[in-house]
Amino acid sequence: MHQFEKLKIWQKAIDITVDVYKVTSELPSDEKFNLTHQIKKCAVSIPSNIAEGSGRNSNNEFAHFLGIANGSTYELITQLIISKRLNLLDEEKVSPIINELVEVSNMNFALQKSLKKQ
Repeated sequence: MHQFEKLKIWQKAIDITVDVYKVTSELPSDEKFNLTHQIKKCAVSIPSNIAEGSGRNSNNEFAHFLGIANGSTYELITQLIISKRLNLLDEEKVSPIINELVEVSNMNFALQKSLKKQ
């Protein structure tokens, strides 16, 4: 079992989630139950799955949940790109978040690889 609070990937995912909540507050109210909800759901899913996996009984189970977190990472990137293309969010607000998500994805793959070696 891992202490998820000490994992840099979890800490970074939490920071991204906070940033996503801030930026989605700028989305139009008619998107509240559509794109806004989905974006927030994905953002919360990333650190949540990292935390859940860290509490599992084996490294294989942890790696499985990291895979789910990575799927949510790519889903969130896609939704942010859609928001940008629809001119719902500004490029200068979306791009830094996407860059952080790419970094989390790279960290995720590295952590999965290290878990499989153990």
